[in-house]
Amino acid sequence: MSDFQQFEQDFYQTGYYIDDQGRALAYFDTDGEQDAMPNILDPFMEQRYSGEIYQPTMHSTAFSSTGSKSPEEEPPLLVELGIDFDHMWQKTLTVLNPLKPADGSIMNETDLTGPILFCVALGVTLMMAGKVHFDYVYGISAIACIGMYFLLSLMSSLAVSYGCVASVLGYCLLPIVALSAFAVFYSLQGVLGTVLALLAICWCSFSASKIFISTLAMQEQQLLVFYPCALLYGLFTLLTVF
Repeated sequence: MSDFQQFEQDFYQTGYYIDDQGRALAYFDTDGEQDAMPNILDPFMEQRYSGEIYQPTMHSTAFSSTGSKSPEEEPPLLVELGIDFDHMWQKTLTVLNPLKPADGSIMNETDLTGPILFCVALGVTLMMAGKVHFDYVYGISAIACIGMYFLLSLMSSLAVSYGCVASVLGYCLLPIVALSAFAVFYSLQGVLGTVLALLAICWCSFSASKIFISTLAMQEQQLLVFYPCALLYGLFTLLTVF
């Protein structure tokens, strides 16, 4: 029995020296010699706080590996919604300057923000002149866009987009909007009004036909495109004059 107790004491002999506060300070082997790795920590040993806050770093490789764009490369929200003020300004300048060549890549975009604003502006200026014709403006615009879409689809060898047709016709409405604003202060039922009305019709029709032939590669058919555009803008001019 004494041999068994001695074996039990040798078997459960600990290798740690514990101080009064219950912290393991060093490890000793069975022969009493200090171990060569005193840096092994016990779970109960105290660790000092360094005072540094961990700040994770985000690498661009994480986005490239997943195939997504980094936040810096994301386009603005208005561009994702199809609203580009720079392209709207370029289209407006193209309409205001009939001699300026049209950029087909910009004009081929489906941008309805500018046309809607110009239609609303036309309706507001007509209302200021005592003519509430919002229903006529939107009705004629919708029917004209459908008619021009089918007509250009038959005339052009390229694919025609309905949104592109509506965008071009809406932007070229700008001279008639200016004519309607002039009619608020001066009556157009006279010689001056007739001259200004004819000038606005020719201006709008020439700008629209120029943009259509540059976008749809119809350089030899500008007069054929000019005629239906003149009929359309003539209706808007009649609403403005009378």
